[in-house]
Amino acid sequence: MTGWHASDPVVAGYADGSLPEPDAWSLDKHLESCAACAARVSRAVRETAAGAVLAEVRERVLDAAPAPAAAARRAARARGPRRGGAAARATRVLWAAGPAVRGAWLPAVLLVAAGALALAYGGGFPGARPWLLALAPVVPVAGVALSYGPHADPLHEIVAATPAAGPRLVLTRTAAVLAVSLPLLTLAGAVLPSSGAPGAAAWLLPGLALTLACLALAGWTGVRAATAVTGGGWLCAVLGPVLAAPGGRLSVHLAERLSACLGGAPAQGGWAAAAVVCAAVLAVRRSAHPLLEKR
Repeated sequence: MTGWHASDPVVAGYADGSLPEPDAWSLDKHLESCAACAARVSRAVRETAAGAVLAEVRERVLDAAPAPAAAARRAARARGPRRGGAAARATRVLWAAGPAVRGAWLPAVLLVAAGALALAYGGGFPGARPWLLALAPVVPVAGVALSYGPHADPLHEIVAATPAAGPRLVLTRTAAVLAVSLPLLTLAGAVLPSSGAPGAAAWLLPGLALTLACLALAGWTGVRAATAVTGGGWLCAVLGPVLAAPGGRLSVHLAERLSACLGGAPAQGGWAAAAVVCAAVLAVRRSAHPLLEKR
């Protein structure tokens, strides 16, 4: 919220398309942080000739949305106007988070967890936990890359042109990725034999730090390049010395490497500090993110 608000003529001109482009761009930016002006513009647009057309398009898009969003939409209609506001907000959140929990990424997360369990208990491989802990921090990073951009969302070009694009949408989908991957992979690690590796939750702070680092770096390089840098850097740092170690016994060497990277208060404190720094960089450069998918 700012101390300045759009005048009625500016709002009317924006709604009917007669406002000059520089003024329209300025108002677009203002609407990102001013709910009061956004509500006034929305009312003004609904009163124009295009309002009925936009309302019809909105209804059709929501009706064609993924199953959770469509269900929320039907529930909102059943509740009626008094409770429609909360249901509409839930619908928007589900719609925004949708690409983060569908497509190839969710089966990949399940495959990582189920594969580790199958190796440990079906294949008699006791070193499954170190390998799971080595891959786990990369999973949410990859999920972020696969949840935002033209490759992930058929409506991305339309969404990218709205005030909701950029940091808010990216963070919504990142939260959905973390909400799925963190408990699932941690639970899978908890039921695996330790094999000298750190605890099953030791990867959580590194995973969060790498995800925030990916988002912060995306302001410069784009989200897919940032994913390659952060995820690839982690895998090289962890697996490189293990693969180069003499004498085989990769799982043993990997457990020792992970203990150095993840085990103990100093290592976890370092990851926590890195997460804070990356979050600060992301907050400072939040204005760079509306164009991150085009870089």
